[in-house]
Amino acid sequence: MLESIPKAGAAIVQKTWAERLNDEPELESDADEQLLMTIPGQANIHSVLLYTAPTVSAPKTVKLFKNRDDLDFSMASELHPTQIIEVPPPVPGADVFELPLNRAHWNATTSVTLFFEDNWSDGEEDVTKVGYVGFKGQFMKLTREPVNFLYEAAANPQDHVSIPGVGGIGSVLPGQ
Repeated sequence: MLESIPKAGAAIVQKTWAERLNDEPELESDADEQLLMTIPGQANIHSVLLYTAPTVSAPKTVKLFKNRDDLDFSMASELHPTQIIEVPPPVPGADVFELPLNRAHWNATTSVTLFFEDNWSDGEEDVTKVGYVGFKGQFMKLTREPVNFLYEAAANPQDHVSIPGVGGIGSVLPGQ
């Protein structure tokens, strides 16, 4: 459920491309094969990059949730994810898997939650290990504060100032 080494989740996301195949740091589940990580950031994402050592502790199923930073393990197990990815079986000497996403679902993303549900051990190995997580897409930076709008569904005439010479909606001014 928890990462066995504190801050390992952040470390595998912060690895550079040149460091992607390094064995350390590695995110490893603590109590069972499930891992849950939320990665903040504004982006339009089109693929997830994933590397793991070629062992049965490699993740098999990853459920991805868009803009949900409130998930726990039970919620992630029960809720319908934005997308499910089946990770190919680990192959010795393989590089990073690029797992394509449905672009229509991943525009204006403010966070991605990855729920590694199981691994390739078929229940024999209680540890899931991930060495690198990255994303491909267009990343955005907020340049100003969000703007809030308040819309009036139906105008109340008492709330508005009367303009001299105007009798009301659709009325004709004198002399016209």
